[in-house]
Amino acid sequence: MADSSFDIVSKVDKMEADNALHQAQKEVEQRYDFKNIGASIDWSGEKILMKANSEERVKAILEVFEAKLIKRGISLRSLDAGEPFPSGKEYRLEAELKNGIEQEAAKKISKLIRDESPKTVKSQIQGDELRVSSKSRDDLQGVMALLKSADLEVAVQFINFR
Repeated sequence: MADSSFDIVSKVDKMEADNALHQAQKEVEQRYDFKNIGASIDWSGEKILMKANSEERVKAILEVFEAKLIKRGISLRSLDAGEPFPSGKEYRLEAELKNGIEQEAAKKISKLIRDESPKTVKSQIQGDELRVSSKSRDDLQGVMALLKSADLEVAVQFINFR
């Protein structure tokens, strides 16, 4: 019998992120505490740029955006937000959506699988994703449950379960 396998990836649906950003833009435009302070949130290339007249307001815009991401089913582990910095008369904050599993995180996940799952389960790093294979589909589902309950620094999804 052939091995069963699945891939572990970390991807953000660009359309869902765009929808969350547009919802955050609407809320920022309509909220009373953001009136007349130059508050905005928008794409700046691949990054998300938030602007306001004070550091607290920029952080509030980030909180609004985070709430919209959660509503859209995007993990906050995929959001890499920097610190607010002054730029002229306004404060800016840049955030980025992370795609792919970095090498260090992939090694940690692979080690967790090796330590916690049965010896028949094998994992290998393939670029920015991991492939996990085993003869037993039950073992693979156990690995999925293990990774869902583990506190990983990246948001993971499981694809190509065969």
